[in-house]
Amino acid sequence: MSVIPVILSGGSGTRLWPLSREQYPKQLLNIVGGKNTMLQDTLLRVKHLQNPIVVCNEDHRFMVAEQCKTVEITPSAIMLEPVGRNTAPAIALAALAAQKQDENAIIAIFPADHVIENQQAFEQSLEIAIAAAKQNKLVTFGIVADKPETGYGYIKAEIDNVGCTSVRQNYFNVEKFVEKPGLKTAQQYINSGDYYWNSGMFVFKASVYLNALEQSNPEIVNCCQQALDNAQHDLDFTRIDKISFEQCPDDSIDYAVMEKMAEKTEHVVVVPMDANWSDLGSWSSLWEICKKDQHGNTHIGDVIAINSNNNLVHSPDKLVATIGLENIVIIETPDALLVANKNQVQKVKAVVGELKKCQRSEHIQHREVHRPWGKYDSIDNGSRYQVKRITVKPGASLSLQMHYHRAEHWIVVTGSAIVQVGEKEQLVTENQSVYIPIGEKHRLTNPGKLPLELIEVQSGSYLGEDDIVRFEDIYKRT
Repeated sequence: MSVIPVILSGGSGTRLWPLSREQYPKQLLNIVGGKNTMLQDTLLRVKHLQNPIVVCNEDHRFMVAEQCKTVEITPSAIMLEPVGRNTAPAIALAALAAQKQDENAIIAIFPADHVIENQQAFEQSLEIAIAAAKQNKLVTFGIVADKPETGYGYIKAEIDNVGCTSVRQNYFNVEKFVEKPGLKTAQQYINSGDYYWNSGMFVFKASVYLNALEQSNPEIVNCCQQALDNAQHDLDFTRIDKISFEQCPDDSIDYAVMEKMAEKTEHVVVVPMDANWSDLGSWSSLWEICKKDQHGNTHIGDVIAINSNNNLVHSPDKLVATIGLENIVIIETPDALLVANKNQVQKVKAVVGELKKCQRSEHIQHREVHRPWGKYDSIDNGSRYQVKRITVKPGASLSLQMHYHRAEHWIVVTGSAIVQVGEKEQLVTENQSVYIPIGEKHRLTNPGKLPLELIEVQSGSYLGEDDIVRFEDIYKRT
């Protein structure tokens, strides 16, 4: 009976704007420090199990694949959701895929954006959960709460059941799941000793989950099965059929399965976990887990603080000086700056809502945009021109393309490039340049073993990214 980790990497992390954005969300970032992203830390945390199944947004596929490769982990599948449909369908897709590998498979569900600092405690709780899952239990992890927290849901456990002798070594039946409470109610939960924070992590047999989902919401199972049957495989990815998956109900695993089954059966159990866990759901939660100076400040980047206490300042690119500030969050990026009271950072989602309402792009992508071949940074622009700094990975190639409304001028800064313009190819090296007229087919390739860096100057009447006609693309983009 195999245990297959399932990594859910489909979120957009809006509460960590402006660092986290739709096209580059928090799980793909190195926010906490260290050398890995949150996704990579999650992958490494379960490396001792089978090769994982990763479920992610289709737009993030190349970044996810690259980050897996960097930490030398090969997923058994990278499943691409064409649209978001919440956690119950995402887990159903993974369960159906896991059954193809092993009809008796146990799947362990972990969001890609959690922080767990105590690996040993994590593995101990996971071992208990796997043992319970073998007994056909639907297992969730309850975080041992050390303070009242209004940002989390809670799980009420039946502490006196199943002959348990230690809260840290056994599991308990779930009496009920509780929505995010007010502060007074949260304190009552902590005082009772019967409640845990709802972690959003689960372990169960794939078949047990699918059977439970079939009872509560069979349409999800049917749509997911059809979407997987009609899926296409290309490169390292499983492309879930969009037409089928769009018909799937949007529902979380808590609502669709866990709450309903807890009311009807004793098959839903909670395993306590005390492993220095955080879902990193806000800037204040990042401040809580990060190292602080003697004044309670967390500084990431170049910061000078005078008479300032209990602040979080994240500024990797610019010098930030604070004077007389307390309990403040300052997050700097090249195209946006957030300044907020630490007690009100949950309202960052409202800023994202305003950006969407105004049809602005700052919630979608950063100024620096990642592509499967590398990245580009829009460093300057005007009404009829735009300047980009482009980095192309060794051996990578942009698509063969053309533009209707703009011409381009490429100047190589470091490395060398093979440039195709029309039917001709030429080698362009450092300090050399090439011009691409409007309407001319062209392609850029890095033939070397080092990154290629160049400056691109665009000029024309329209400079939008949608003015691209692709003829050939090794990454199979349309």
